[in-house]
Amino acid sequence: MSRGVSIIEARIAEGADGWRLDKALADAVPALSRERLKALMTAGQVSGPEGPARDPARKVQAGALFTVTVPEAAPAENEAQDIALDVVFEDEHLIVVDKPAGLVVHPAAGNLDGTLVNALLHHCAGQLSGIGGVARPGIVHRIDKDTSGLIVAAKSDKAHEGLAKQFKDHSIDRRYLAIVAGSPREAAGTIDAPLARSSSNRKKIAIVGEGKGKRAVTHWTRKTRIGELREAALAECRLETGRTHQVRVHMASIGHPLLGDPVYGRARSVHRQILETLNFKRQALHAARLGFIHPVNSNALAFDSEMPADMQELFNRLIV
Repeated sequence: MSRGVSIIEARIAEGADGWRLDKALADAVPALSRERLKALMTAGQVSGPEGPARDPARKVQAGALFTVTVPEAAPAENEAQDIALDVVFEDEHLIVVDKPAGLVVHPAAGNLDGTLVNALLHHCAGQLSGIGGVARPGIVHRIDKDTSGLIVAAKSDKAHEGLAKQFKDHSIDRRYLAIVAGSPREAAGTIDAPLARSSSNRKKIAIVGEGKGKRAVTHWTRKTRIGELREAALAECRLETGRTHQVRVHMASIGHPLLGDPVYGRARSVHRQILETLNFKRQALHAARLGFIHPVNSNALAFDSEMPADMQELFNRLIV
């Protein structure tokens, strides 16, 4: 079955006189990213006053009219599934979801369905304008299966490109709440230690020497100190970078692993008893704040998520 197409007419703005074609069209057609427009040019889907325009670098004149033919986005390979979502914010460009612990973000070996992507394909059916020509949500960052909290996904090429750039530039405001073993002496600190796959266990992340991994920076603040026999603390961790298992590895490296962490934590007997009593079987980590600039309309957005019930119950049990 052939797919439909949409025709977009774009006139080059006065301020774009002399610009590259791909840049000028990206400015004139906000729904399409510059990379998507380049691909359409290569495919012969962009025409101007002189016919097909295949060179993204050609200079354009103000007032010139171009026609962009956009094929309907191809269906995603993953299955759309009706999985309940806690939607915090949504517009035509992006969606912010408060992910529960236990939900995998992206399909992969061992988790081919039942993921956030499958849920978004169902929830956003008919609203996805296509990431690279495919009707799929644009996942620009991930949080671990057993970490709860805020995550943003793009619904269009333009939003995907803009969000990805902000994550690459480390301009996203990402803050996590973590319940850690032990109570840090200092009120706050910064951990600047590169991370890479462990050479002894490929399922783990480890701190490595300079030049051997990716730079990772975590700024932490002790919010609440839990003393006496149940020594622990509630910490806020602000990510300057966003590496796999970053908070978990960094906090463990300074002697304060996350409670419940099956990989990087070693619970004291008193903590283990409480965890078992509550049947708490995940790392006590929650993505509590997410702030960024809207990639299309440039509005500043910030979202907060309260500590989920299981972590709140753990915290309450520790302080009594």
